[in-house]
Amino acid sequence: MDTKKMKTELEKRLKHPSRSFIFDREKDQLRIENIRTGKGITVSLPGIIAKWHEQKDQAIDEVVYFVEEGLQAMKEDQVHLTGNESKIYPVIRSTSFPAHSTDNVLFIFDEHTAETRIYYALDLGNSYRLIDENLLKSEGWTLERIRETALFNVRALPINMKEDLVAGNKYYFVRSNDGYDASRILNQAFLKEMEEKISGTMVLAVPHQDVLIIADVQNDTGYDILAQMAMSFFSSGRVPITALSFLYENSELEPIFILGKNRKKEK
Repeated sequence: MDTKKMKTELEKRLKHPSRSFIFDREKDQLRIENIRTGKGITVSLPGIIAKWHEQKDQAIDEVVYFVEEGLQAMKEDQVHLTGNESKIYPVIRSTSFPAHSTDNVLFIFDEHTAETRIYYALDLGNSYRLIDENLLKSEGWTLERIRETALFNVRALPINMKEDLVAGNKYYFVRSNDGYDASRILNQAFLKEMEEKISGTMVLAVPHQDVLIIADVQNDTGYDILAQMAMSFFSSGRVPITALSFLYENSELEPIFILGKNRKKEK
């Protein structure tokens, strides 16, 4: 699979009379736009090709789903925060995630760690819309109100975990596939509850939006295993966040690099 073949395949799968395709040969990016509104989504082909070599058609299926849902969400012009308070959630994204929409409108977000930010989204069912300044102003809401509402809602989400014991270290996986698994890292009551269960060092990872990993690390091997897990999830996730892990100490998250047996806090 090369760039030309991937471009052709995506264009075939996403073809629609209301859409146009713009290929940036220099950046190896394909943009899918709504002809009427000019709004669209840009995907990087090398990343999709790399996933295709591991996952074959599943990698393309995920991209097509992401684009279809994203374009559908962009058509939802008449969305409202008021009356939909229970559908407002925080979403964790990397610090490299765009701060502005394709219309150059600033998204509403809070700084979280050196690796992550907290954006806010209105859940639309099968998709969501990130909340931007225009929506905030049109509804007369404040960032503080958005923040309080979103954090309240994420605390109310059910938490289903699976456990795995490897080389004396215990790993907990939160995977509800509701789009907000990584967001559960913002539930301080849950993190405190987990801290009480953990006898070793508490380390967390949010490699992509659909997983939160909590590790009870008892030995150096435990760090290495978590690093491998985080990198694997990061490489396969539809919305990657970070392959780095986080120490949880004194209710704070500290990004760490894990290299063999050495753990180094990020400055």
